[in-house]
Amino acid sequence: MKVTARGAITLLFFVCLLGQFTLPGPFFLVGALAAVWLVNPRDLLTLVVSPPLVFFVSALLVEGLGSGGSLQSFGLGMFTTLSAAAPWLFAGSALALGLAWYRGLPQSVRATREDMKTRVPEPRKSKEFDAEPEGYFEPRVYGTAKEERPQA
Repeated sequence: MKVTARGAITLLFFVCLLGQFTLPGPFFLVGALAAVWLVNPRDLLTLVVSPPLVFFVSALLVEGLGSGGSLQSFGLGMFTTLSAAAPWLFAGSALALGLAWYRGLPQSVRATREDMKTRVPEPRKSKEFDAEPEGYFEPRVYGTAKEERPQA
């Protein structure tokens, strides 16, 4: 069974959300590895960059709802959660990157690069105009096009 990047990120979000109530670090590690293992190989690039952000959003949601409206409680909760989970975030991100590399991340990067080359449209040829004089902010074009100037 393979899922899209959206599905894998959603899976990781719910695993991280569940982990916020028990052990955030180990849940993040397992969720990140599961997401990389289940995602389509063409979506590896999208998934590899998102696990730390997903963890942060889940921590933000839990701390925001659980702080009782106190900014001090929210800040302390975020600091505690993020600092306690930092080694797990680093290890989970590194292992997810390694697993993604094994599953074909370089090919995914190459395919994305080639896809982006074909999607970029050719720039339209337009006339170049002189810059507007300073102090004028009227919506009209000043000067003459370079193609219409007399050659000297």
